[in-house]
Amino acid sequence: RVQLAESGGGSVQAGGSVRLSCEAAGGNYGANCMGWFRQTPEKEREGVAAIHTGSGVTYYADSVKGRFTISQTTANRTVFLQMNSLKPEDTAMYYCAADFPCRAVVTGASFRLASWGQGTQVTVSS
Repeated sequence: RVQLAESGGGSVQAGGSVRLSCEAAGGNYGANCMGWFRQTPEKEREGVAAIHTGSGVTYYADSVKGRFTISQTTANRTVFLQMNSLKPEDTAMYYCAADFPCRAVVTGASFRLASWGQGTQVTVSS
């Protein structure tokens, strides 16, 4: 099972930027999907962005398209989420995940098997 170590996050004003990182140890990096989900106490978990670590194909939720960019550094087995033009509604706990269907971040489909990071808080003030 892959282990995920997240970094980044913090507090920023609306319009600002934050970059999240997620390093994968073990698992089948290079042949799986990795990405980010977010959750607040008021909302259910929602997909944000995903990348297939083999093909590099990316997927985005409509709410973040054009503002967030997911990328990877294969040598370091690390996935990044660059978040620009942040809005207060982007405030959430962000979780890195691996081994899930990439399209789930777009469709909202549920899935059972996945590996999760510990989460990192992003707070956007108006």
